[in-house]
Amino acid sequence: MEVQEILKALGARIRELRTKQGYSQEDFADHCGVHRTFMGTIERGESNLSFSNLVKVSQGLGITLSQLLSGLEKRVAKGSAYR
Repeated sequence: MEVQEILKALGARIRELRTKQGYSQEDFADHCGVHRTFMGTIERGESNLSFSNLVKVSQGLGITLSQLLSGLEKRVAKGSAYR
């Protein structure tokens, strides 16, 4: 399992949770205290987030870090099955 695959799965999870809560990407980035272009790179799996940014995102979503990261390995494995 490559780091890049995990980052893409994490980005997809963040996008999914953000949209379920009704945030635009720009509004959510502002809510979390990060720049909107940085949020875009996170959601595309192009950024290796620092721990502090992971905390900002999880708090912005109103969930714990463990909830944010839960199931990422399964998501990556499931995605690998379709390649």
